[in-house]
Amino acid sequence: MSDIGDWFKSIPFITRYWFAGSIIVPLIGKLGLISPMYLVLWPENFFHKFQIWRPVSSTLYFPVGPGTGFLYLVNLYFLYQYSTRLETGAFDGRPADYIFMLLFNWICIVITGLIMDMQLLMIPLIMSVLYVWAQLNREMIVSFWFGTRFKACYLPWVILGFNYIIGGSVVNELIGNLVGHLYFFLMFKYPMDLGGRAFLSTPQSLYRLFPSRRGGVSGFGVPPPSRRPAAQEQGGAGGGRHNWGQGFRLGDD
Repeated sequence: MSDIGDWFKSIPFITRYWFAGSIIVPLIGKLGLISPMYLVLWPENFFHKFQIWRPVSSTLYFPVGPGTGFLYLVNLYFLYQYSTRLETGAFDGRPADYIFMLLFNWICIVITGLIMDMQLLMIPLIMSVLYVWAQLNREMIVSFWFGTRFKACYLPWVILGFNYIIGGSVVNELIGNLVGHLYFFLMFKYPMDLGGRAFLSTPQSLYRLFPSRRGGVSGFGVPPPSRRPAAQEQGGAGGGRHNWGQGFRLGDD
């Protein structure tokens, strides 16, 4: 048990609580301590009965059973792996920026869920995080099942097909990928590669609650390498390029 405790404490702070909640809430529903009817997202109950906890509970809950257990474990693995890699990699020392990304993706997914009458939001949020990681490490070669190898930028779409095979649906994965792309485009692609205005920035209130551990940098801080022409890069104010850090292979610890 001490080994499990040490492993759990080694998980980065934000990922640790998200991971724990994604185990505890399904377990509560499985044991019948709270009826799953109160854990899923139902627009009518949310709007008319003011059951305001449903957007949160539906993000953490998953109906675990003989037909869904494997899909649940696979996505729990994705949560642990790719949230950890983002939190300790691109967002290292910047918990406020990582929380802002999760909040932005979560709000977009909740709005989509309410419009499309989706009851479970766990997979879309996990996939949105995985998509952001894949874009920030897009040129890295990753390994998937049966020795297949490809660039990380294709990983979200490979997993979409994989989950379709084992789960029979791609709606959750597709929404997660689209929301992840929206965040990546507005935070990085549009302002840094296309020279547009920055539509997203972390609120100062989050920095006060979760201060950066390195320096007191306001805003996201470290951009991915720009793919704009060199002449445009030299004309910019900063002129410097940054590497998002070493890559990982799918399944590596």
